[in-house]
Amino acid sequence: MSAGVPKAALYYFPTAIWPSAPLMALEEKGYGPDEVDLKLVDLAKGENFTPQYLRLNPHGTVPTLVVPLHNTLSPEIESRYKALQDTKSIVEFIDKSRSTQSRTHTTSSAPSPSLSPATIAFSAISDKVITLLHSEPADPNALLYLSARDEASLRALAKARVPMLSARRNTLAQLLEDSAADRIHVSEKTRAFWTMKKTATENFLDVFKDAEKPSSALDDVERQKREAYLKDAKLTWAGLKEVLPQLNQELIGPYVLGDQLSVADLHLAAWLARIVMLSGGTIEEDGNTVVGKLEAHVGPGFTLPKGISITEARRRAGLPLPETETDERQSRLAAFWDAMKERPSFQKIYADGLH
Repeated sequence: MSAGVPKAALYYFPTAIWPSAPLMALEEKGYGPDEVDLKLVDLAKGENFTPQYLRLNPHGTVPTLVVPLHNTLSPEIESRYKALQDTKSIVEFIDKSRSTQSRTHTTSSAPSPSLSPATIAFSAISDKVITLLHSEPADPNALLYLSARDEASLRALAKARVPMLSARRNTLAQLLEDSAADRIHVSEKTRAFWTMKKTATENFLDVFKDAEKPSSALDDVERQKREAYLKDAKLTWAGLKEVLPQLNQELIGPYVLGDQLSVADLHLAAWLARIVMLSGGTIEEDGNTVVGKLEAHVGPGFTLPKGISITEARRRAGLPLPETETDERQSRLAAFWDAMKERPSFQKIYADGLH
């Protein structure tokens, strides 16, 4: 790549869920390590709420992909940029920006398979799966903060989440203070956004700060907040009783669209990694094990139909077959996990564990 040619920049946080999808896309498409700048946005410090970042992404979320516009890629021309602010658009851009015929502005000679659905029917399935994964009932960030459903798990969750939530609240409070004192100048819309985020953060902190107390030691207000939290948590996880069967049904197996990896698989892999982590699963465990833990975490008696032969799923994914012929079957989500966890892209992004 010529010196001075502007590169795309992917803004991310290592343990945030949705940057994992474009990071896997970069690996699957064979982008060289020098072809995209990775820029850390420290969510643990609330850097996603700063005015500088909100100018790139007014939602304050990651990932964001900032790309030079197509007709300004010459180093002699001052570049103009656009920011892609949602995971679906970012993954699709990464897929379409590098093909097997790519010769310009790339240093990599690695294979670049197409991840786009090959037919209209496959596109419909892909869009349906991606839309479901990003819907409110499937929201993995809500599940992250609402993953405690009894006092013991609430204590563990509070210990893990309070430091980040406290830092976020402090950053938002400082931004609001600086705005009120005219040390920074932002719109009323931005101030309202900060206030909303600060209130939501404080609502969780109000519950988590008392997590070490038994219910008997709480006053009426504290007890009501805890009861409301636990009720919301149970309802949120109960929503997966509809989401998971829909996903399992849509998968052709072992990947979303059959034998070949597609853009939908990257969204599903990121989402499922988060849900498996919250259910106590690890990257080392096989599909049947992690889905079993997930089923148990969703609720007693919940199971997914076992609609695909283990032998057939492994054959389609190009994985080693069982040493002895078996008629055993598994859920399609379990088969998907077995296929995805063996991919170098998945192993690289989750090298430090699921998140």
